Amino acid sequence: MRRAGFTLFLSLAFALGAAVAPALAEDAQPPATTPGPQAIPDGVRIGPVAVGGMTAEQATAAVVAAYLRPVQLRIAGKTVTVSPRRFGIAATVAAAVQRALSAQPGAAVPLRARVDASRVAAYVSALARRYDRAPVNARLVLRRLRPVVTKPRPGLAVKLLPTRMLLRDALRDGTRTPIVVPTRKLEPSIAKISVGPVIVIRRAENRLLLYRGAKLVRAFHVATGQSSYPTPLGQFRIVVKWRNPWWYPPASPWAAGEKPVPPGPGNPLGTRWMGLSAPGVGIHGTPDDASVGYSLSHGCIRMHIPEAEWLFDHVTVGTPVYIVPQ
Repeated sequence: MRRAGFTLFLSLAFALGAAVAPALAEDAQPPATTPGPQAIPDGVRIGPVAVGGMTAEQATAAVVAAYLRPVQLRIAGKTVTVSPRRFGIAATVAAAVQRALSAQPGAAVPLRARVDASRVAAYVSALARRYDRAPVNARLVLRRLRPVVTKPRPGLAVKLLPTRMLLRDALRDGTRTPIVVPTRKLEPSIAKISVGPVIVIRRAENRLLLYRGAKLVRAFHVATGQSSYPTPLGQFRIVVKWRNPWWYPPASPWAAGEKPVPPGPGNPLGTRWMGLSAPGVGIHGTPDDASVGYSLSHGCIRMHIPEAEWLFDHVTVGTPVYIVPQ
């Protein structure tokens, strides 16, 4: 009959130590000396445990204690400790002790515990979910309304199969050397960003700021959208650049009945158009200089014509445009 588990072995240890000699009367003669429990020959080991010179009871307790010691795993600069009981560990300790009693001095008595492989696999998968991390790409972001390129960070992935094998072997063999969890480094796909011009539009202040990296190049007063046609907030980019553009009336009530206007004096777009990835919105010049500095447009960003021409020459298609509420 198969009996696996350390409860059986500890019961054996208690049984071996249960006998108690009767007390002697004060005037009784001491009995003849009887031999003590048999000791295991010197230098004998059971698995990783040195049991030479121990009785069966002592050896059983020592082996059980050794195999039930926690396992340590080192990962990402941290140490994780787990109890072998979590994996249903069991071993034939009593049989190993009996072999040790009759072994030659210095002999190694093999002992491999049994563990539930499915529990080991589940634990390692949970460990991976806890410590796996995706790589982080370098990004262009705004901090305190200034463009900043964030640093990339590599990711980490636990190697599941090698980790399961290392943990299983440590549990079976009774070794408790800390396990360095095998991992794989995940490189970010974008490790470096070369920053050119960046536009930040402060809608409430009606200001446009041109940066190169984190350095402010030039600031302009602009007109932004009125309350009924607000300039959208968010991160966009310049998608088209047109010199001397035509103006075509948009499909909006405010432009109903209007006709297209060719390039030239009086064109609502001035002489330059820098269209954004926000539909129907762009940065452009305006012949209505009095509107600059106020929220009077229909969503676009208006500039004095000479300033729009200057900006046009200092940005490219793809230039990031951040429109913020401040």
